[in-house]
Amino acid sequence: MASAMNNEELMDNEEPKVEIEGEKLEDSSLASVPASDEEASGDAHKGERQWFVIHCYSGYENKVRKNLEQRIETMNMKDKIFDVFIPTQDEIEVRDGKRRTVERHVFPGYVLVEMILEEDSWFVVRNTPGVTGFVGMGDEPTPLRPEEVAAIMRRAEDESPTFKVTYHEGDRVRIIDGPFNDFRGTVAEVDMERSKIRVMVNFFGRETPVELDFLQVEKA
Repeated sequence: MASAMNNEELMDNEEPKVEIEGEKLEDSSLASVPASDEEASGDAHKGERQWFVIHCYSGYENKVRKNLEQRIETMNMKDKIFDVFIPTQDEIEVRDGKRRTVERHVFPGYVLVEMILEEDSWFVVRNTPGVTGFVGMGDEPTPLRPEEVAAIMRRAEDESPTFKVTYHEGDRVRIIDGPFNDFRGTVAEVDMERSKIRVMVNFFGRETPVELDFLQVEKA
C-alpha cells in the first residue's frame, strides 16, 4: 500500500511533542496477530467491512475521532468508513473519603474504526491529523477478529464502574463514618472486587479488624 502523504490539515497550530507508545499493545484483546500469510498480506480483508485499530497521540483520542468524523463527512466516505469508536469505562476515584467519577479510556492512545479497507479509505484515516498509523503487520493494517470486537464491546457496555483507590496495605487511615468514627488504624487489606477495605483498629487494647467501604476512611 502506498506510503502516507503529508497531512494537509493540522490538529492545531502546534502539534504536541508526545512520545508515542510502543507498537505492541499491552491488552491482549487488541494485540492480535493474523493466523495466516494471506491475512498478513491484507488482501484477504479488502472489500470487507471490519474493525481496525489506529494509533494516535495519547490523550487526543476524542480530538482524533472528531477530526476523522469530519473528514468522513467532507470527503464523502460514509459508504466505506462507518464508525469511529473509543472504548471507555467509568472509574470512581476515591481519595480521602471523597468520590469522583471520571470517564477512562480503556485503551489510551488507540481508536477503533469500522471500515472497508481500500486505498481511498486507508488514505482518509491514515492522514487524519493526530493519527500516527494503523495497528498491523508491517505496513499492512490487521483487522480485529470478531471475538475480539465482541469482547471489547462487552467491556465498553459494562455499566459497572471500576474503583481507583489510593490506599495500600500498611497505610495509616482515619475512619470518618460509622460506629468507629474518628478511630485510627492500619490498612490490612484492600478488596477491589467488593469495594471494601479492612482496617486494624485498637479497640479496648486489642487490634480488631473492621471492614469498611472506601468512602468511610481517609488518609490519617
